[in-house]
Amino acid sequence: MFEKTFKALKAQVRRDILTLLKKGKMSAGEIANHFDMTQATISYHLSLLKEAGLIREQKEKNYIFYELNTSVFEEMLCYFQSFVGGDSDEEK
Repeated sequence: MFEKTFKALKAQVRRDILTLLKKGKMSAGEIANHFDMTQATISYHLSLLKEAGLIREQKEKNYIFYELNTSVFEEMLCYFQSFVGGDSDEEK
């Protein structure tokens, strides 16, 4: 169900990118400025986050901006909540 999501969240750098994007949409270059790695490496991490549905991209003229896709986070929260929310899924 969330295999790609968990894989994407496994790396600290990808979690750091998500934290940056909490502030709002950013270009790959703006994101890269916060890390000591190549643009290609940042693009790789962004592609994994996008594949997992955690971020989405928006093209504006010659730039691509990335932003959080909060609906995936909401789905994950609902999933986790189902384990602590009582017996609503059990047969009665």
